[in-house]
Amino acid sequence: MNNFINLINISKKYYNNRNIKVLNNLNFTFELGKIYSIIGPSGSGKSTLLNILSLIDSPTSGYIKILNNKINFSNKINNDQIRSEKIGIIYQDKNLLNDFTALENVYFPKLLLTNNKKQSLNEAKRIIKKLGLSSRINHYPSELSGGECQRIAISRALINEPQIILADEPTGNLDIENAKEVFKLLFDLKNKNRVIIFATHNRYFANMADCKIQMIGGKMKITNARLS
Repeated sequence: MNNFINLINISKKYYNNRNIKVLNNLNFTFELGKIYSIIGPSGSGKSTLLNILSLIDSPTSGYIKILNNKINFSNKINNDQIRSEKIGIIYQDKNLLNDFTALENVYFPKLLLTNNKKQSLNEAKRIIKKLGLSSRINHYPSELSGGECQRIAISRALINEPQIILADEPTGNLDIENAKEVFKLLFDLKNKNRVIIFATHNRYFANMADCKIQMIGGKMKITNARLS
């Protein structure tokens, strides 16, 4: 069954001096084997939607199903486990630990999941090698270029073989050549048992997705960006 993630009546409000409704009654199904882009101006709800999909944030109303299992957002321990096992997250600012080497940044999530250091190290080295950075495994983030840091961040997101990859402006801080390389890597991760969802301001990259989601007034406008 390809229907992997279901959004059912998802809304999100923030309460400051006035109620701000960022997401407004969203209903959508993300299918395995497809890549989705999310576009829209700042404040349109792109990051909010990704944070809810990653189970980091919770909706004000509505719910999510993953593999037909309804997510209980109040069960943080269970959701942390789901995130560790099924979800890989790539951030705009890489979010790497500055006091740890590239290798350590990548293998720690696997170690936390399996408690097997040898397996975690070997898997991290394999992934880093696949992304062309074997010579940089003992370097710290401050010793890597922006493009190299983002490839290490992608390696970290892949270490637990996630079925869901979420990327929030993954090339926002990169020049165009490095951005193209990162998106090539991202699209190479597509397979029939995985869904990839990324937010971007760049329409060129957004149009490369199988499905483009435009956030307008807290709603989703769906267009087919390209054929699978």
